[in-house]
Amino acid sequence: MNPESKPADIVESPRQEPRLPPGQVKTDKWPVLHYGSVPAVDLKTWDLTVDGLVEHSFKWNWEEFQKLPRRKVHSDIHCVTRWSRYDNLWDGVAIRDVMALAGVRSEARFVIIHAEQGFTTNLPLSEMAQDDVLLADKHDGEALTPDHGWPLRLVVPRRYFWKSAKWVRRLEFSDRDAPGFWERNGYHNEADPWREERFSDW
Repeated sequence: MNPESKPADIVESPRQEPRLPPGQVKTDKWPVLHYGSVPAVDLKTWDLTVDGLVEHSFKWNWEEFQKLPRRKVHSDIHCVTRWSRYDNLWDGVAIRDVMALAGVRSEARFVIIHAEQGFTTNLPLSEMAQDDVLLADKHDGEALTPDHGWPLRLVVPRRYFWKSAKWVRRLEFSDRDAPGFWERNGYHNEADPWREERFSDW
């Protein structure tokens, strides 16, 4: 999709130059990478919790989540394993809208993303608040497949893709950072592809 032909209701993730970050190889495929098994999800019992340093905590079931305002985002993917995929179209709920509904408190500085099977990752609030960050349930017009994070995954276009956690179940707003699974196992806490922040020097 060319930016010039992009419909007005689609948010375009800002293009950085060079478009292909250092050390990356462009691919048209979407490799499947994750640790552990693909979780079995029943939408009848699924829910998403928003809590921590917020004025209003929420626990939405699937039907309630689907009634939230929708947004589409057009962005690239950059995986730490050195592949990049251009021109992905995501459909879901903007994190900014979630934050507005929850009323994030002024002392919050980080968001801890909790996913199925105890997996977590972490991001500064300033990054989560970008207008192209999305809780996505569709990719390129189709529902996500289970191995790509169905029913819900985070999409954070300006960070390596492990920060875009699959199978999200909770957003916890905090005044303290809390490195997640990959960050505790040698991956960089910031994960900026254009700075090649792949691995930690801790």
